Amino acid sequence: MIGPLVNGAALAVGSVAGAVLGPKISMNLRLKMPMVFGCASMGLGVAMIVKVKFLAPVVLALVVGSVLGELIQLESLIQKGAGKTRKLIDKVVRPSGDLSQEEFLDKFVALLVLFCLSGTGIYGSMSEGMTGDPTLLIVKAILDLFTAPIFASTMGLSVGILVVPQLAIQSMLYYASALILPLTTPDMLADFSACGGLIMLATGFRICGIKQFPVASMIPALILVMPLSYLWARLF
Repeated sequence: MIGPLVNGAALAVGSVAGAVLGPKISMNLRLKMPMVFGCASMGLGVAMIVKVKFLAPVVLALVVGSVLGELIQLESLIQKGAGKTRKLIDKVVRPSGDLSQEEFLDKFVALLVLFCLSGTGIYGSMSEGMTGDPTLLIVKAILDLFTAPIFASTMGLSVGILVVPQLAIQSMLYYASALILPLTTPDMLADFSACGGLIMLATGFRICGIKQFPVASMIPALILVMPLSYLWARLF
């Protein structure tokens, strides 16, 4: 396993660098670069959406998954964990940013999806587990290495905590891919990519501050989309 470890290391290094160099990073760079990263997220999302094979099950998965996410209040649970994380970090290290609690929690949820649940990370982990090729995750690591410092300059070392869920999710998918991928078809993977692309697009809007999509509540859609795609192909 190479890709998940490289990606985790890049996120950790970038977060520490951003927290340490925070005061030295110009305010203009802090304000403008998140817009660029949000734009990149939207671009990646669009590139993944166009791969769709069956649009109906993708939309159905997104709607049903979002409803489930709202019913279990998934975003609230993540925000509560983020709040506890910030308090713990702030006790040890003086925070480098001046974000309000509301702004911090909003950005933390968006970054959780961007770093840990992006289609690139999920599919890259599965791809390496099946083929042994870590290229996709190494590309993601390069992006994370430059993305993390900008956000860590205002959010502090709390961004580095995302290494834990990121490594856990990617490692689990890496080892489970040998069981998952043989059960899938190219059409199912295409629809999975499209569903992840929609969430990435919503994440980009949220990072740019254009629209506060409930991206965390949309996460269950990634679990539902491939079974629904399979059923749709069999029935229609």
